[in-house]
This record gives sequence, structure tokens and C-alpha cells, in this order.
Amino acid sequence: MTAQDDNAKSGISPEVYYDPYFEQQAVKVLPGEFFVTGKDMIIVSVVGSCVCVCIRDRLKETGGMCHFIVPDRFLDTAESSVDAIHCAGHAMEMLTNQLIKMGSQRRDLVAKVFGASSWMKTADTKPLCEMNAKFVMHYLQQEQIEVASQDLLQPYPSKLYFFPRTGKVLVKRLHKLNNTTLLDRESDYLDRLVDMDLSGPMELFS
Repeated sequence: MTAQDDNAKSGISPEVYYDPYFEQQAVKVLPGEFFVTGKDMIIVSVVGSCVCVCIRDRLKETGGMCHFIVPDRFLDTAESSVDAIHCAGHAMEMLTNQLIKMGSQRRDLVAKVFGASSWMKTADTKPLCEMNAKFVMHYLQQEQIEVASQDLLQPYPSKLYFFPRTGKVLVKRLHKLNNTTLLDRESDYLDRLVDMDLSGPMELFS
């Protein structure tokens, strides 16, 4: 794990940049990554078939995001469910455990859940997305983490802007992708498991 400073922790070397639209520092979270911070900054991700979970401590105003998927090879047999839980549950545990290390109590955590979009329109996409949506909601229920809002199984990918200090999440639907970056990132992430314009409308999940 890489530490950026006393208030920001991640499972990555975060790509921190200045967002001129919001006039704040921001960090991008890619598939397979997570980031936790107590700073007044934005956590940004683009989510398609994967799931993004934003979790905030309602008392301490710290929060983080993880971005993961349960691979489709776990769709076939009931015996593989333990592997599925390990794969996706690990991402969730890394996120919640880091918040707890920063002083949070599990009872004070609130989640917002996004993704599991069947935007690729292949035969396997719909059951994969439904499984991921079901998994993440079941996991949060089992962990007794309150779900404040969810935005799952939409027909389009989404770009997320999470503000940990306030807990709000701005969502922009990506009705048209100008390149293959999202597909390439999700495909690369799945391979590893096996071995943005702001002018459009945005929805607020506050």
C-alpha cells in the first residue's frame, strides 16, 4: 500500500491532478484500485461493467472509493462463489479497513453504489452485471453498512465525481464514448484478475 500523506491512502500511486472545473485537487481511481482520503478533494472514476462503491464516514468526513468486478468465470458454478467473494470482497475490505485505520467506526459508514452497466451488449454482459449488482448489495447488507443510494444496471457507463467531505456524488452518463479507453481498462483489469467533458447534464446523488 502506498501512502500519499497522513490523510490520504491508496492501493495505488494515485494520479493526482487539478480539476479546473471544480477548482480542486482530484484523483482518478481505475479498475482494481481504491483510494481513501480525509482531504477536501474529488475522487473520480469512469465505471461501466464494473462496480464503484463510494463510502463516507458521516462523522469524520473522510471517505473513499473502490472499483472492482466479479469476473465472469465465477458465473458458471456454485463452487466458485467463494472465489468471487474473495475477489470482490477483498476490494471492499481494503476500502473499509483503511477508513477504520483512520479512526472510523463501521456503524458510521455510509455507501453509495454505482455501475454494473450492460453497455457492451454481449451475451455474457447482462448476467455478469446482474451478479455484480447483487453481490455488492448483499455484501454491504452483510457488513451492516448503510446504503444511502444506488445507481446500478444502467444502459450506459458513467463518470463519477465523489466529494468525500460532503458525501455527494455527481454522475455524468456517457451516452457516446469517443474511444476504447473504458473497454481497454476493464479488459486489462479482467486479464490481471485471471492470471471527459463536463458540459453535459449530471445527476446528483447527495
